[in-house]
Amino acid sequence: MSSAIRKTLIQQFYLLVTLVFSISAVEAQSGRNPYRPADGLQAGSGPGRIGEMWMQLPDGRPMGSPGGVNIDADGEHLWAIIRCGGDAPRGSQTYCDDSDLNPVLKFDPEGNVVDEFGSRMFAWPHGLHVDSDGNVWVTEAGSGESPSGVPFGHQVFKFSASGELLMTLGEAGVSGSGPNHFTAPSDVITAPNGDIFVADGHNQDGNNRIVKYASDGTYIMDFGETGYGPGQMLGPHALAMAPDGRLFVADRWNKRISIFNQDGNFLSHWTQFGMPSDIWISGDGTIYVADSESDMTQNPGWEKGIRIGDVETAWVDYFILDTGDNPPITQGGSGAESITVDRHGSIFAGEPRPQELRKYIRIR
Repeated sequence: MSSAIRKTLIQQFYLLVTLVFSISAVEAQSGRNPYRPADGLQAGSGPGRIGEMWMQLPDGRPMGSPGGVNIDADGEHLWAIIRCGGDAPRGSQTYCDDSDLNPVLKFDPEGNVVDEFGSRMFAWPHGLHVDSDGNVWVTEAGSGESPSGVPFGHQVFKFSASGELLMTLGEAGVSGSGPNHFTAPSDVITAPNGDIFVADGHNQDGNNRIVKYASDGTYIMDFGETGYGPGQMLGPHALAMAPDGRLFVADRWNKRISIFNQDGNFLSHWTQFGMPSDIWISGDGTIYVADSESDMTQNPGWEKGIRIGDVETAWVDYFILDTGDNPPITQGGSGAESITVDRHGSIFAGEPRPQELRKYIRIR
């Protein structure tokens, strides 16, 4: 084969690769949206029209900023962090360090609160995970002291479904990067064998690592570091696990999903799901990614919303546009930062600054 023909074939190959990735990027922005807000459907106002909230808080409790969300082991009930609420206007975060409200709430399929716990235990609870036994895991990404002088922050808690504290990882109010300390842990997830993975580092200048423990809390290893390269991270914001065991990390400030095996070996980066704040992977291999940060400043050319695809092909099939802050011209104004899906395929998304916990139903 002559050098001219080889050069032509190489050019055609790179042209094809560029075309494929261009189509993928366009699809990630403008894919079909078969989902509609549950509020509008329940209110009888037609698809896409907002009616009353699908869920109700008890006794006139004010809505606060949602943190993590996770479907219960039964596939029906929803566990959610609601950061206490109060006088904070929409567009700002709410906190729990000076509140008697319970930040961990359980909703039935009709949107009623059927259980709650966690009063005076948290300041800024962030990540939430429900394991296969129904235990509820919560990360505390805040830091400081409560008005009564009790330290808080940099910890991971395991509760029973009734709110009994079963395990604590980390030391209250003490940040660090050793085996038993964290710096603003964002999320936690457990593997089928019970191993625990903690996303350690909410901010870009945090630890930027994943810490692995045995089911009893014994330290096993940690992996990842600050940076832009393969296996490096900037603000690991959430964790998800594929049916085949791959660990997916919302590497938010690197604007990608970073994928590892459970031994901490780097496997791949995915950039076609935007600037991920949270990831949910269903048992059938559908991946749901919440992008709350893309805008003209932080991720030019991308829009906020929820991208839905396939965990094997990495293809984006659907896109739910965030209607609260598009066109995307303001920084940190709206968008879902947490996401989960029930066994019927309905999506639940927490939006901290708008102080909204949304539900989307697939209608086609």
